[in-house]
Amino acid sequence: MAAPIASSFTVPAISSPSQRLRSPLLLGSPSLLTNSRRNRRFAGVAMASLNQGTTCQGVQIVEGLGRLPKLLAKSSDGSEVEIYLFGGCITSWKLEDGKDILFVRPDTSFNGQKPISGGIPHCFPQFGPGQMQQHGFARNMTWSLTNSENTDGNPLITLEIKDNPYSHSMWDYSFAAQYKIFLKPRSLSTELVITNTDKKAFSFNGALHTYFHAASTKASVKGLKGCKTLNKDPDPVNPSEGLEEREVVNFPGFVDCIYLDAPDELLLENGLGDTISIKNTGWSDAVLWNPYLQMEAFYKDFVCVENAKIGTVQLEPGQSWTAEQHINIVS
Repeated sequence: MAAPIASSFTVPAISSPSQRLRSPLLLGSPSLLTNSRRNRRFAGVAMASLNQGTTCQGVQIVEGLGRLPKLLAKSSDGSEVEIYLFGGCITSWKLEDGKDILFVRPDTSFNGQKPISGGIPHCFPQFGPGQMQQHGFARNMTWSLTNSENTDGNPLITLEIKDNPYSHSMWDYSFAAQYKIFLKPRSLSTELVITNTDKKAFSFNGALHTYFHAASTKASVKGLKGCKTLNKDPDPVNPSEGLEEREVVNFPGFVDCIYLDAPDELLLENGLGDTISIKNTGWSDAVLWNPYLQMEAFYKDFVCVENAKIGTVQLEPGQSWTAEQHINIVS
C-alpha cells in the first residue's frame, strides 16, 4: 500500500472572485480518522472557515496553474483525473495510455476570476444567459474538498459549495451543492446533489458543460433521433424548434442545439478512434456545441456533448435534486 498523503493545500473562505487572487495558499496536515474496509481514510482540520476535508491513497492536493489548488487522483489501472477546486472543474481525464479524453481551451485563464473554459464546468443555477451571469455562479466559486475514499484502488472524491455573499448577490437563496467524482478504469462518473437549505422554495436549471477532445469534423453523436430540438443557429435569442431526424449527428460547422427529453445514453465517436458512452440519470436533456470559426484557432480540437436540465427544477425547503453522469470508454 502506498504511503498516505502527508500534506495538502487549503484556501481561506472567500465571497467573490476578486478576493481569490489575494487569498494565499495555506499548508495543512490531515489527521487519521479511521481505518475502514475502503483502505485508509484521512480527515483534514478546518483552516479559516473552509473545511479541508480528506485525502486518501491515490489522491493529492497540489498547486495548479495560477497557483490555484487542484486535486490529482489515480485509479487502479493508472488512469488519472485532475480537478480544480475553483469551479469544482474536472480539467483532465487521462486513460492508462496517457490519452486525455477531455479538452481545455488554450485561451483559458487560470486566474481565479474567469471560469475555466474546458473539461467539465458546472452551469448552476442557470444554464446559458438569463437574469444572472452566463451559466450562473457555481463555476466561479471555490469548492471545498469534504471527503475522499479509495475503493479497490479507485478514488471517490466529494466536493461541496454552499451559498455565501457572492452567490446571494445574484441569487438570494440558501443552498448546498454536493459533487461526487468516481474514477474507475476507463470510466468517470459524477453525481450532483442540490439541496434547498432555505426557508423558501427556489427553482433552477443547469448542465455539465463537458468538453471532449475530438477531431470535430470527424466526430459524431448517436442516440438523438426523435428528440425535439431547440436550434440556436442562426438566432441564439430565438431558437427554432424542430425534430431530430438523423441517426448520426455530426459537427460540420457551427453547432449549438438543445435536445429535449434526450435518452439516458448517447454514443460519441470523437474522430480520434474512441467510442465514448455518455449515460445519465436526472439530466433530462442534452446539448451539442462547437463554436466553429468563432474560435478558429482550436474549434477542430473539441466538441461539447452536455448533459443538461433545461426546464426548471423546483425545490421546496429541505428537498434535494440528484443527477448522475457516467462516461465510459467503449472502444
